[in-house]
This record gives sequence, C-alpha cells and structure tokens, in this order.
Amino acid sequence: MKSNVVGITIKGVMPTANGCAVFLGNEEKVFVIYVDQGIGNTISMTINDVQKERPMTHDLIGHIFTGFGIELQRVVINDVDEGTYYARLILRMENEIDTKLVELDARPSDSLVLALQQDKPILVDREVFDKVDDMSEILERIANQEENEE
Repeated sequence: MKSNVVGITIKGVMPTANGCAVFLGNEEKVFVIYVDQGIGNTISMTINDVQKERPMTHDLIGHIFTGFGIELQRVVINDVDEGTYYARLILRMENEIDTKLVELDARPSDSLVLALQQDKPILVDREVFDKVDDMSEILERIANQEENEE
C-alpha cells in the first residue's frame, strides 16, 4: 500500500521574471512552486545559512514557537488548484497536563522556510505529487546551463 504522503526536499531556487521558482522533489519527481522574490530570497538565505542582521518574520515565528514550547513536526503540501498550492503546518505542544497537536493552514512558501529553519520534514500529499508535472529535466537543463556558464 502506498503512503498518502511523499517526502521531498528543495532541489533549487531560481529567479524568474515575476519572482522565483522553487523546485521541490525527490528521486522520483521534481515539481515547481512559484513564489514572490522576497520569499524566494528568504528560502535561499535559509538554505545557505546566511546570517541576518535582524530577525526576519520567519525567524520571529520560530522564536515564538520556541518560547511557547511549540514544535513544528512537519510541513505537508496538501493541495493544488490551478497552480496555487496549499500547505499545512503540523505543530505539537506538550505540557504537564496534555499534548496538543494543531494543524494550521499556511502558504507553502512560508512553510518551507520554517521547515528549513527547524530542520523538519517537508511532505507532499501523494495525490498532489501524482498530479503535478515532472520538472526534473528542466531542473537538470538549468543546472547544466549554469555549469557551462562557469
């Protein structure tokens, strides 16, 4: 039986005319999510562990999670509709009385940054993964082109 989610990683972030293309996938398939330039830069900075002078919004959210003992468990890209992707943050908070699991709707771009910052899994719903176009060849072509330019 197939799992209902697939583990993925960020394979690359490329600038486009209107923002950035974020390539996500695994050895089976790569797909792309388009984000605005600002969040594309934030994803790149997080991947490259760039130190920031002041905390950015995603840093603040991570600090709030830590301050309240909230753990991001995973990010799930759970739907796509006409090129718009949707994601869920799965959060866990434990105290002396109980453990709470909370699932929040979030933009995939914000979710990716938080998952990267906290080294948490990025998953995609199997139906979404099966539905999206495979962009592996395009990513490979871009990588080869960048190598040739160097």
